[in-house]
Amino acid sequence: MHRYLILLLTTACVACGPADQDASQGESASAPAEATAPEAPPGQDIRTEEVNYQVGGVNLTGYLAFDPNQQGQRPGVLVVHEWWGHNDYARMRARMLAEMGYTALALDMYGDGKRAEHPDDAQKFMSEVLADMETAQARFEAARVLLEGHETTDATKTAAIGYCFGGGVVLHMARIGTDLDGVASFHGSLGTETPAAPGVVQSKILVLHGADDPFVPAEALEAFKKEMADAGADMKFIAYPDTVHSFTNPAATEIGEKFELPLRYREAADKASWAELDAFLTVLFAD
Repeated sequence: MHRYLILLLTTACVACGPADQDASQGESASAPAEATAPEAPPGQDIRTEEVNYQVGGVNLTGYLAFDPNQQGQRPGVLVVHEWWGHNDYARMRARMLAEMGYTALALDMYGDGKRAEHPDDAQKFMSEVLADMETAQARFEAARVLLEGHETTDATKTAAIGYCFGGGVVLHMARIGTDLDGVASFHGSLGTETPAAPGVVQSKILVLHGADDPFVPAEALEAFKKEMADAGADMKFIAYPDTVHSFTNPAATEIGEKFELPLRYREAADKASWAELDAFLTVLFAD
């Protein structure tokens, strides 16, 4: 196993933090997935389009998905990619959210549509973002403004979900008090140098975690849980047994074997965690 990489993953995620219970302290090494979304239900027409925006002179590429035949405005959901970058896996999740009745935007945290094919590149791209959290926050906020400004979106109802690195990002945004209805982290990073202060967290939080994720030592879990409790965050935490890192990504097992990383797809946990997200968003946007 790449011991040096695991060390980097564990320390790099310090800048990204969640909000009430545990997800994953180490940075996520999910696979550069090329998963494809299931077919839309009969009679449902999901429209997708690339959208370009800029932050600080850097070009960013987003992927918007929505049902043009759905009547009225609907909540918007941001999707933050794994450490591999804005790839087909993030886009697949955006389409799935559109099929559920939301307008979804898979955003770009790296800029210029950069995608990594090797863990070394993924680590480099991620570290560049985590070294400048003000810029990272600005990139997230720019995507949020874009999503909320879309004609199909109800700008008063916005959530964010993230995978691995992206899970750490959405939890960080919750920690600093970003005005989001809710955030959901899938096998996301947990550590932080800027723990949530009492009363600051506004978002409801859902953390979906692999109980056997080797990137998350027991002390990291306890520190995260204590942080969230002390902050008074409204969070639901679920740990799936016999489940390791990147369990939602169908490409994880193959990539884990290729790069000697503890990644493994687990279909049961993938489906169960998506059902939890569905229920979470339904309650979140019930009003």
